[in-house]
Amino acid sequence: MAAQMTDAHRRFLQVLMSHGIMEGSEARKLHRRCCEIHKVYYAHDKLDDFISTINSHLQPLFMQIRKGMSEGDGRAHYALVNLAETEITKMASDYTENELELFRKTMDLIILSENGFASSTDILNLADQLKTKKMKKKEAEQVLKLFVEDKWLSERNGEYTLHTRCIIEMEQYILSNYQDAARKCNICHSLAIQSQVCESCGIGMHLPCVRKYFRAQTEPRCPQCNDFWSCDIPGTKQ
Repeated sequence: MAAQMTDAHRRFLQVLMSHGIMEGSEARKLHRRCCEIHKVYYAHDKLDDFISTINSHLQPLFMQIRKGMSEGDGRAHYALVNLAETEITKMASDYTENELELFRKTMDLIILSENGFASSTDILNLADQLKTKKMKKKEAEQVLKLFVEDKWLSERNGEYTLHTRCIIEMEQYILSNYQDAARKCNICHSLAIQSQVCESCGIGMHLPCVRKYFRAQTEPRCPQCNDFWSCDIPGTKQ
């Protein structure tokens, strides 16, 4: 039988719903605060159990709090995911048809790229090729800004990638719709957009997972085929 939901659980869920996604350290602080406010037993290492209780009550509503990792720094994040919807219906209430088409085309560029990024120039060049309704570049820039604000995309120096929220929410959609291009990380087994790939056997690893895995090794060798890992290890001095 599922553990009972308390007001602490309800408060945690409400705050997470309003944020959409929360970094792990923030989620831990929120867990503690909710337990203290509602005088519920608190243990600092029981956040996942606490979330598990919420998830058991969300199950009939086809919702779930999922844990994912930021591909940039490897930090844990928690996001509330609607399991009953595809990526299109999730976003359809917030965006117009041609904005959704721009997002899908941007996602194509990012996932099919070698490094998990797409340049603003390449994305903006798609704006006047949309089938639904062509978009002016100025308008497309505003839409991209909105995708970043809503945490579907992340931007760094004019380069765009999928936000952690997007990866957590759309993992299944991406894996089934980009079967030839999308891969799971060989270390943490979650979807890897920004990754390094073994030249010999083709397995991929997130950059934070690469850094962690090879930290203790004198000679970096692929965990799958044992061939020399020819990519530069992030965070090591050459």
